[in-house]
Amino acid sequence: MTPFGSEIWLLDGPAVTGAAGFQFPTRMAVVRLPGDGGLWVWSPVALTQDVRVAIDALGPVRHLVAPNSLHYTFLAEWAAAYPDARVHGAPGLTQIIAGTAIHSTIGDKPDPDWAGAVDQVIVRGSRITTEVVFFHWETSTVLVTDLVQQIPRGWYRGWRAVVARLDLMTAPVPSVPRKFRMATTDKVAARNDVRRILEWPAQRLVMAHGNPIQSGGKEALSQAFGWLM
Repeated sequence: MTPFGSEIWLLDGPAVTGAAGFQFPTRMAVVRLPGDGGLWVWSPVALTQDVRVAIDALGPVRHLVAPNSLHYTFLAEWAAAYPDARVHGAPGLTQIIAGTAIHSTIGDKPDPDWAGAVDQVIVRGSRITTEVVFFHWETSTVLVTDLVQQIPRGWYRGWRAVVARLDLMTAPVPSVPRKFRMATTDKVAARNDVRRILEWPAQRLVMAHGNPIQSGGKEALSQAFGWLM
């Protein structure tokens, strides 16, 4: 567990394999909420024994968050390990897909348990997935899963490296992959949602598929979504 500011930690997990054999790096974030110190776990990675020891040292797991319908691979094992935690899924993620009960579908407003500590915006309009982007107020950190990526150059080899470069998955700066741009059929809805994200006083940016950014997060997001705005 790597601290990323006050009451927020990051942890990189093993790569996962997606369509056409593309492997993706994984990263989760853990926020300790005010009050009883319960943990809010965003996009959980594989739950190894070492991970569990590190998590349990921080506090009780209260919330497991799947920020879109693609980031659920390890959700069921976390739900089984922490049966008292509530599972929150992005719109479109069902119990059948996730393999575990979804206690709530994430809405436009933060859950009362994390309101004031973590804000959220649902980004609509994509045929691939509906993603919920989060903002940790105390550290001015935006959390984004698939909508913005910057996978390191050299991660892929051969034809996959060519596809990743053309798709902007491995662009020199954080970018919205071309497939997500092409899949955005309701640009008006997406633009309105992204406008709310850009209103946050973001300094830091955490991507599930890209290295964390310690400063200039708002500028990076503005550049990434420039094609839409």
